Amino acid sequence: MQIKRFYLNDLRECTYILWDQTNECVIVDPGCNTDPERDRVAKFIEGNSLKPVKLLNTHGHFDHVMGNAFIEKKWGLKTHIHPLDKPQLLRAASYSEMFGYKVEQPSSDTVDIEEGDEIKFGESALRVIWTPGHTRGGVAFYAYQEKTPFVIVGDSLFAGSVGRTDLPGGDYEELMDSLNNKILKLPGETIVYAGHGPQTTISAELASNPFLRYE
Repeated sequence: MQIKRFYLNDLRECTYILWDQTNECVIVDPGCNTDPERDRVAKFIEGNSLKPVKLLNTHGHFDHVMGNAFIEKKWGLKTHIHPLDKPQLLRAASYSEMFGYKVEQPSSDTVDIEEGDEIKFGESALRVIWTPGHTRGGVAFYAYQEKTPFVIVGDSLFAGSVGRTDLPGGDYEELMDSLNNKILKLPGETIVYAGHGPQTTISAELASNPFLRYE
């Protein structure tokens, strides 16, 4: 499986495109909110002859769903999101205005994803890990079949930090439970792709992340 990361919108949100030798791809957390950003994503997909088959969200915060409506319309896809975060998705347009952004409201016609689900595309699969804490319905997507496994964690874990819990639906104890008992139990070599900032690994965060060191 191959992965492409885009840093998009003013909040430098990480959007990911994953594909394999079949050229089927999934789009994770599309944050494209301007015509140039949408063009960057579309040109990459079309320039590499990729076929988008699924739209996935780690959670429903507006910076991670800014491009959902564009993706839904351009490729006829439905948003896959945990049902506990669908309310976040449904108020993305109105909530973003509080922060000075104009976001096209994604469709309410979504697909529920739950703990343990398998997201399949081409000859590849991602396992859904429910990670409440940053939001109630936050999830991670774990590429467990890869020679070097990787996990897309949204805003639960960052290189050297952890997700904030002071927004609606946030809960610090839940976040630490999700990290300690799920994400940090993954193999140490697992690459961690976060919702903002650079990639890291499970072993690197266990060794040096100050928010995890004493948990």
